[in-house]
Amino acid sequence: MSQPDMIILGKIAGVFGVKGWVKVFSHTEQRDGILGYNPWFLRIAGEWQVFKVLVGQAQGKILVAQLQGIDTREQAERLLGCEIAIPREQLQSLRDGEYYWADLKGMRVVTDTDVDFGVVDALFETGANDVMVVNGERERLVPWIMGDVIKSVSLDDRIIVVDWDPDF
Repeated sequence: MSQPDMIILGKIAGVFGVKGWVKVFSHTEQRDGILGYNPWFLRIAGEWQVFKVLVGQAQGKILVAQLQGIDTREQAERLLGCEIAIPREQLQSLRDGEYYWADLKGMRVVTDTDVDFGVVDALFETGANDVMVVNGERERLVPWIMGDVIKSVSLDDRIIVVDWDPDF
């Protein structure tokens, strides 16, 4: 499958024990939400390979999983750093006004006065609200506050309109 068909949910962050279990870093809103998807696709040497998740669980502050066909620590070590993805069609439908971060990345950001800020490079959580990292002639951090800062989002046109001071 090609990259646009896949949604990155996390990555293999370490090994756990000697029986092939892996530590998982999750990008899902609920940390253990990644465990609700099965199978996982891991990008190995630039190619997506499918792995059935046999068991996944929280282990203290980390997530661990056992993948079919990965039975030794050495096999698990070969997966270190691999991205974990699922096909887009496995995602849940969203309500109006809700967006997956993967869909926002790469969208053009303009102000309501037509100042072009550039494109969304990344998003991150702060506790108070999410923040877009927008790269253009310079990097800008724009809070994701619907109604106040985020005026409109057009997935079809790939444009986010914001009410944000260009000098900030």
